Amino acid sequence: MSYYKHHVFFCLNQRDNGKDCCARHGAQDALDHCKSRVKALGLQGPGGVRVNKAGCLDRCAGGPVAVVYPEGIWYSYVDHRDIDEIIEQHLVKGQPVERLMLAPDVGR
Repeated sequence: MSYYKHHVFFCLNQRDNGKDCCARHGAQDALDHCKSRVKALGLQGPGGVRVNKAGCLDRCAGGPVAVVYPEGIWYSYVDHRDIDEIIEQHLVKGQPVERLMLAPDVGR
């Protein structure tokens, strides 16, 4: 068994060259919202959920992106409602949110 039941990484990469990146699409706000909701629901900590920031996850074309481990499910999201749905369906109920899953061929 892993230390956390789920580990969620949000790409917060900021590109200086003017190219699109997750940071320009509200990634920090989404991470903050996710951490707050996970804590409010009592899901955080060992045996539960850990929410972390990440540098570039190299899937910029689908951004903003987050990935949930150990399943390795990649998500693209738009707003807090999407984050709430990922928390409720995936992290609480164990059911990945298909409508938000990033297509496997989306890269940089």
